Amino acid sequence: MGLLFHLGRYALFLKRVFARPEKCKILIKQIFREAEKLGTNSIGIVAIISVFMGAVITLQTAYNIEMPFIPKYTVGLAARDSILLEFSSTIVSLILAGKGGSNIASEIGSMRVTEQIDAIEIMGINSSGYLILPKVLGLVFMMPFLVILSMGIGITGGWLAGSLSGVVSSVDFIYGIRYAFQPFYITYSLVKASVFAFLIATISSYHGYYVEGGSLEVGIASTKAVVVSSIQILLFNLLLTQLLLA
Repeated sequence: MGLLFHLGRYALFLKRVFARPEKCKILIKQIFREAEKLGTNSIGIVAIISVFMGAVITLQTAYNIEMPFIPKYTVGLAARDSILLEFSSTIVSLILAGKGGSNIASEIGSMRVTEQIDAIEIMGINSSGYLILPKVLGLVFMMPFLVILSMGIGITGGWLAGSLSGVVSSVDFIYGIRYAFQPFYITYSLVKASVFAFLIATISSYHGYYVEGGSLEVGIASTKAVVVSSIQILLFNLLLTQLLLA
């Protein structure tokens, strides 16, 4: 019954979030503010994770296919497909679920326990739409850019790791990156990234919005938001892969 209760309340919550905004000018200003806070401020951690992720994938692939009948460009091909199909979209989303999701849940939760949300409601403003809709739109807008950035940095990190370590030449790696390239892989990753961003923003906001108690409960809600968001990302990753690649 608890699951059905949260599903129903989450659906009603989304209905309020996507109700008609109070003023479009204010909404647009808030969207850009949230896009900077949730997206632009995450570029550093995305870049660091991506470069090491690409390097590790390249080295592991090279060390596990040391057979004379497998061409060396396979390392670049495998690294490219792994980064494009899975790592840049899913791993980056999981990281942002921890960084951005906890931030959203704690911010909304703190406003709830300090009765700031109640004050907004008393003024006749839809607090769900005013506070949460900009976060959802801002993160959904920025996530594809972060994923594209992760793809480029991850492949570059793989190329540097392969070239500097000597496990694969620069020519072979670049040939593997270009070999049998499927543009739909990028579209697939961007669709996943947008869905994951929506899940992170709405689930984290939901747990923060309905928190009860004090600062301790806000921390618990933030942790729960990260856990639930991560599980939903993995679940929808499976569903979207079956729908888009099957």
